[in-house]
Parts: sequence; C-alpha cells; structure tokens
Amino acid sequence: MWMKRHIPVVDFALASSPQTQGAFVQQVGDALKDIGFFALTNHGIDLAHIEAAYEEAEGFFDLEEAVKRRYARPEVAHQRGYTPFGTEHAKDNPAPDLKEFWQTGRSHQGSSDDHNDPVNVWPSDVRPAFEEHVDGLYRAMHSLAETLLAACSRYLGHEPTWLPEMTERGNTIMRIIHYPPLDASTPDGAVRSAAHEDINFITLLVTATAAGLQVQDHDGTWIEVEGNHEHIIVDSGDMLQNLTNGLFKSTTHRVVNPGDPTQRRFSMPMFVHPRNEIDLTPREEFVEATGGTVHYPSITAGAYLRQRLQAIGLALEDGA
Repeated sequence: MWMKRHIPVVDFALASSPQTQGAFVQQVGDALKDIGFFALTNHGIDLAHIEAAYEEAEGFFDLEEAVKRRYARPEVAHQRGYTPFGTEHAKDNPAPDLKEFWQTGRSHQGSSDDHNDPVNVWPSDVRPAFEEHVDGLYRAMHSLAETLLAACSRYLGHEPTWLPEMTERGNTIMRIIHYPPLDASTPDGAVRSAAHEDINFITLLVTATAAGLQVQDHDGTWIEVEGNHEHIIVDSGDMLQNLTNGLFKSTTHRVVNPGDPTQRRFSMPMFVHPRNEIDLTPREEFVEATGGTVHYPSITAGAYLRQRLQAIGLALEDGA
C-alpha cells in the first residue's frame, strides 16, 4: 500500500539532556544525510514572538510601493532591506519568482570585526516596532542555528564548535517573504518560488502562514511540507554539501502557486552562512566517506555567494 511520505521530525528537547544529546545528534545528521530536510519541534522560540514579527512584516508589505522602495538597497545586492516583487528568480530559470521580501543580518556594534558587511536597514519612520520584533527573532533564530550546527559537527566527527566557528561574523541573513495574491498579470511560467537549492550551510524556516512548500524526494516526486506553527523546517544547503562532498544533501525544493489565487503567504527563512574567507573545498575524510571521488569544487564561501547572487538576479555580473 502506498504511504504518504513526510520529512523527518526531530525533537529539540533531546538536545537539553546529556542522556539524549546523542540521539539528537544522530537524528539531525541522519535527516540531512538522507533527504536534507527535517522539521524541528519543541524549538523553544516563543510563538508570540514569531507572530509579532509576522504582524510587523504584513504591515510593512501593505505600504505603498513607493514607500517600500525607499528601503531597497540594490548597491549591496539586496542583502539588506527591501527587495521588490519580481526581482529574484531561481538559478537557471529566467521567470521571476512571485514574491517580495525583506532581509536583515547581524546588528553592527561598530567593532572592527564586521568585515564591511552591509548595515541593517530599518523602516523605523513607518513601522516603529519593526526593528524590535524582527531583530529579536533574528537573534533567537541565530542561537538555535548554532546549536544545530554543533550537532552537525558532532555527527561529522568534529568538535561541537567546528561549524559554528565558521559562521561567526558570517553573512547570515533572515528573509521575510511576502507572496501576494495572484492575478491576470502573473507571467507565464512564474511561480511563487521556482525549484531551487539553498546556497548556505543550513536554513531555518519559520513555518509559513500558508501551504505551498514542497521538497523533492530521491525518486523525483514532491513531498508536501504541511504547515505546523510549532515546527521550524531545517535544511542543509550547497555550501555544507560542498564541504562534506555530498554527505549532507542540498535538496531541491519549491513553493507552488496556491489553488486559491487570492491567498497570500508569508514565510521567514534564516540562511546561515560562513564567513567569506572560509574554504569550502571538500574535506578529505568526507571524500573517503562518499566513495573516494571529489564531487564539488574548491571555492571560498564569499566567491560561492557572489556567483549565486548573480545567477538569481540580485547582483550584477562582475564588470557590469
């Protein structure tokens, strides 16, 4: 009898006890090695905090287009502030994704270790509480990400600090996405988010306000990721796949258009990035563990990110 496939569910409560930490590490690692996705339950982030960030986001995206564009920062490849509807597209798919979004990163403290990262943009004149709720959620998500990366490190045979240290002062960003209702102006072939892989180490996705996320299984079929406000969806990206020579999977996923075209959708993924100078060359022990052949290139995280931002239309080609 055919059984409906689901992504694995991992209980974050297992990480809090020395007696169950090993099981937590095993479940996280096995999921990323198999399908590259899992749903994290009991993650500890207050749902009221998440809802407040969504409320601020909805208020911002409801503003007039001219007002929102005041916070666009194309000069930093849209890595901070507002990105207008139809700007981004999936790699190798020229049709624009049917979304607009906001991006925020680490809060700068004026220290010398900021490596010229873009400074956050805040719409304080039109949404005074936006920074408080969004930056607060960023910090909570980032702390959770460090614990997950520590588990990944242990699964891969390293000290718990191995991967988290690579992300210190990294390019980690949180994106708040608005998928507006569809109408007759929707371009042919355009979808809310075309099939793609994430580029970073890991992604933490606060469960969206509506369904639509699908994950590609090993046989090419699509797994529906059902909405559950108590879950955070976690997946491994291209950079971690590169570093581990494919031991951890970067799995294709997409957000399909709704059956009801009037339905809006919001989601909040955090893309956890290493520092630009981190070498992503596949490590020898992972080459051996995956059959002895190197499957991925030698490249730094910064060069990899720049290539992808150009491929999806957020950065200009070099020399352009």
